[in-house]
Amino acid sequence: MLRPHPSLLRELVERCETLRRHLASTGSEKTRRQFEDASYTLCVVTGTRQLETALCVARQQLADAMRREPPLRR
Repeated sequence: MLRPHPSLLRELVERCETLRRHLASTGSEKTRRQFEDASYTLCVVTGTRQLETALCVARQQLADAMRREPPLRR
């Protein structure tokens, strides 16, 4: 199974979480569309159908990636 690059996962998780907070506070149509787009994309790349499941899968894949390839250290 293909896995998305960790940087893409990280960006999508952060975008979904940020837009969800903005949507809760402002509720604008533009924010709602951006949130739906980001949520849909995260679901597609994780092979899921619900945002909460996609977030769990993405976080698990990010944790797995960190265990396989620790960050570079000086």
